[in-house]
Amino acid sequence: MSTKKDPSVWQGFKAFLMRGNVVDLAVAVVIGAAFTNIVNSIVKGIINPLVGAIGTQSLDNYSSCLKDPCRVSADGTVKSGVPIMWGSVLGATLSFLITAAVVYFLMVLPMSKYLARQAARKAAREGTKEVVDVTELEVLKEIRDALVAQRGAGHGER
Repeated sequence: MSTKKDPSVWQGFKAFLMRGNVVDLAVAVVIGAAFTNIVNSIVKGIINPLVGAIGTQSLDNYSSCLKDPCRVSADGTVKSGVPIMWGSVLGATLSFLITAAVVYFLMVLPMSKYLARQAARKAAREGTKEVVDVTELEVLKEIRDALVAQRGAGHGER
């Protein structure tokens, strides 16, 4: 029989919360929520007006009717017929693509370029260090060989 006490539920919960990945995930969610506001502002304030200048800002009114007569109330409930609301699907798809493009070009691409530059700098520093280490090693080998040669020449003269 073991006298060792099982950890309490509270201790297990505390250990779970203190894991690094849980804290990282919480920070990512908070930053993601804050970043969502920035992306939505860019899409609504800049991208949608540019798209609206070319066409329409709202695609929700575009639909097709499978079974006539199609009547949809202002709140979106179907009164009669079978409408296919392809405009709202197209609008949501375009909104997703625009949001993804904004995130990629304003966050992912610059961050990946920055990280690549940092990695290149680190690799260059490590490469320089290796060259210096190899060079020092070669010099030490040459000194050792010269000392061995001097000792060998010195023993022959005696």
